[in-house]
Amino acid sequence: MKITRSILLIAFLMLFYRAFGQPAERLIRIQITPNHTDWLYKPGEKIKFSITVLKNNVPIPDTEIRYQISEDMMKPHKEGILQAEKGTATVEAKTMERPGFLRCQAFVKYGGREYQGIVTVGINPEKLKPITSLPEDFLNFWKTAKLQAQKTPMDVQMTLVPERCTEKVNVFHVNIQNYESHTRLYGMLAMPKAKGRYPAVLKLPGAGIRSYAGDVEHAANGWIVFEIGIHGIPVNMSGPVYTNLYMGALKGYHTFNLDNRDKYYYKRVYLGCVRAIDFIYSLPQFDGSNLITFGSSQGGGLSIVTAGLDSRVKGLVAFYPALCDMVGYIHNRAGGWPHMFNKQENQTAEKANTARYYDAVNFARQIKVPGFYSFGYNDMVCPPTTTYSAYNVIQAPKQILVSEETAHYAYPEQWAAAWKWVADFFQQNK
Repeated sequence: MKITRSILLIAFLMLFYRAFGQPAERLIRIQITPNHTDWLYKPGEKIKFSITVLKNNVPIPDTEIRYQISEDMMKPHKEGILQAEKGTATVEAKTMERPGFLRCQAFVKYGGREYQGIVTVGINPEKLKPITSLPEDFLNFWKTAKLQAQKTPMDVQMTLVPERCTEKVNVFHVNIQNYESHTRLYGMLAMPKAKGRYPAVLKLPGAGIRSYAGDVEHAANGWIVFEIGIHGIPVNMSGPVYTNLYMGALKGYHTFNLDNRDKYYYKRVYLGCVRAIDFIYSLPQFDGSNLITFGSSQGGGLSIVTAGLDSRVKGLVAFYPALCDMVGYIHNRAGGWPHMFNKQENQTAEKANTARYYDAVNFARQIKVPGFYSFGYNDMVCPPTTTYSAYNVIQAPKQILVSEETAHYAYPEQWAAAWKWVADFFQQNK
């Protein structure tokens, strides 16, 4: 199996970017520049990378650079040492004959530390096709699951959170029954105080377990914003509770019952997203039609899933979505987070078949509403091979904002563009 990154590293990256967003500047920077300014190539084209080592934006002479060239998330097929006499060296990469992504990583030791630079280029990424196939009974499986879930009453419990309320917005901790009796779904609801009927945003969570405060900022625009957790636990507890659960009872939740499509952990998650929509539609303040899903990473995958699963969703925003083309590793290609199929023990027919019913690619195939999508090429948590595989099968109107050099984060300009897209969507659909 040709895998470059361990699960531990991927988990660290997810925690790092979630906590800190865009990575901080460092003393030494490794700047890798491809010979195409748009970072795009056609199959068979020669690809060259220029590697420059900088300190205070000035090239460092007489530098030794270790480099690796690989396809997205695969083992290096070319590696070596370069001597950069004037701080810059060039390496020619092996060409790719099919659509995909090629990555150059460079490493430099300075002052007792090792620094890393990464650049990933695309080879006809718009032609990438997913590995994941659509089960014949996919639609019926989820139709049956939703019909069964509808039999469970919501049992809504809303608690005002005064310390989070503002002059314009009320915030509630929401506790509702999920898809079956004695399972719960929790979230934070931020809603305008003024009388009226408003459009809604369902914010879906990234990976992990944490509390939420309520999105007061965007609710102040005159929107209902419902931000949910997915694990059936309150989202207003102290931090250590979530850390203990993440490292204890819910550690590795994304593989729980992976060999059984009816009991897999994400069934409660996906049906919980539908139940969250049930709740939004029950609110007298909701305008009854304008509902958008919004999320990044796991939340980006859930945004796609929910839009494909429930026709009440009228638009979506997905940043670097997880859960896409997860079985790619079985076919010597990058697989999407949570990367369970880069482990030999998970490469069974039963587990791979279950994944087909939960892969965001197959929900992307069902999307019929407009969407805004944004991601980068250097992402090794939600690799671009997988995100493009989902994006390319979407037949509905779609807007894409690619920030090539970003990894598992987005620049402020990307977030601003996404929220502007939401505002414009609501304005146009009044």
